[in-house]
Amino acid sequence: MSLPTTGGRVTAAAITTSVVSGKTIRYCQVDADLYPVDPAAPAIKMRVDLPEGWNRKALMFGGGGFNGTIPDPASNVPFGPTDQPVPLARGYATFASDSGHQQNPASPPSLDGSFGVNDEALKNFAAGDALKKTRDASLFVIRRAYSATPAEIFFAGGSTGGREALNVAQRWPTAFDGVISAFPAWNNLAEILDLGYLAQVLSRPGAFLGVDKQGLLHTSVVSACDGSDGVRDGVISNPAGCHFDPRALRCPGGVDAGPACLSDPQIGAVQAMSSPFRWPYRIASGETGYPGFPFLSGADMRTPFLGFGTTAPANPMPVTSGYGLQYWDQWVKYFLTRDPGQNPLDVDPRHPGKWLARISALSTVEDRNNADLGPFARAGGKLILVHGAADELVSPYSTSDYYQRVRGRLGPQATEAFMRYYVVPGANHANFGTPAFAAAWDSLSALERWVGGGRPPTSPVVADVNHGRTRPLCEYPSWPRYRAGDPDKAASFVCVR
Repeated sequence: MSLPTTGGRVTAAAITTSVVSGKTIRYCQVDADLYPVDPAAPAIKMRVDLPEGWNRKALMFGGGGFNGTIPDPASNVPFGPTDQPVPLARGYATFASDSGHQQNPASPPSLDGSFGVNDEALKNFAAGDALKKTRDASLFVIRRAYSATPAEIFFAGGSTGGREALNVAQRWPTAFDGVISAFPAWNNLAEILDLGYLAQVLSRPGAFLGVDKQGLLHTSVVSACDGSDGVRDGVISNPAGCHFDPRALRCPGGVDAGPACLSDPQIGAVQAMSSPFRWPYRIASGETGYPGFPFLSGADMRTPFLGFGTTAPANPMPVTSGYGLQYWDQWVKYFLTRDPGQNPLDVDPRHPGKWLARISALSTVEDRNNADLGPFARAGGKLILVHGAADELVSPYSTSDYYQRVRGRLGPQATEAFMRYYVVPGANHANFGTPAFAAAWDSLSALERWVGGGRPPTSPVVADVNHGRTRPLCEYPSWPRYRAGDPDKAASFVCVR
């Protein structure tokens, strides 16, 4: 069933010829607006790319952060291969939307939360309503263009888009035949509360780690744990076996003595970031905490935008602070308090006081992914879930928790029949910056074979496009251990538990 709008309008349509994935393709690009029910809400802006030589398949792309812009329908799936054509060049009709609001161009990318003051715009984004509206309108355009309905419809997204992928599988189990969810921020509000706590910790006098100390910490963790998988290659393949104690870097007396050591406040901040965060109150979603980040088992906090940032959190929030800290700032101002003048550091996620009822209400919108994928599985849907073990923005521990919840609901055999979950050692959030392992895998072809031919992924291999090497892509909780041979070849490793 479609969700309510007040109609829509095509705003532009043009035949385009461009080189995509080294291949010259012609396609019709259609832009449209879907109008809101609330006149004060923004429209949903969407785009559909309709290629010549259509393969009778369609793919929707998810967004990132607070969204606000239309993802490029000529782009690749998250962690997609660099040696294969992108979906549009394969003949897919592709589509995406801005999720129901438009970002202020003056804001950092995907970090404008001002739309949250409007309830319909908030539900379009946070609850995922815009996803179904965009899907239905895009299929209308596709049917009009080709006089046919797609034989298969897929969804692919990472981060916020990864959450959206899980959202569509849960809320509309027959809307998509297959889903790729990468590094999903699936329990968005739970993570936000942890980020708010960490913003307070890092804003304390002397607690923030500058760029030099971030590098010291990362280098020390890798030095301590690299090699435990059988080879020293800059990648920690078994993060669960890495237990680095930041107190090994303690300055004499715990007092800051420069870039070669950590003060006691800085050690406390690292421990807080790496530890589970629990709140001592109930919220309507039933969530009770967030598992923390893998900073002491290989995550690289040095990425200046997604990691720590280069500046401590403050009010106003610096644009040079970490992405997650800026996300908290926008959420407090426009989702929680709806007061742009609110100091985000004055809201304590451990003791929210008057904001508790609002947090609880938002949890029913933002944390709707309850891992009930039974209807999707029974409808024949297939799900590929993938996360980088060194993700500095969305915790892979959280995705592992989601996977365990699905198994707990459906059982191991039923879960194996429709779902695969892979953790990529050394891969960070969206291959941002210069990760230890820049992951690339043709998950779309794997999903096609599974949905269309009933053949699940078998012994997949993931490439590191920055270092010219490959590794086996191991099903969680397995990880690749070196046995013998060329350490740049996947065949030299075996998946172990």
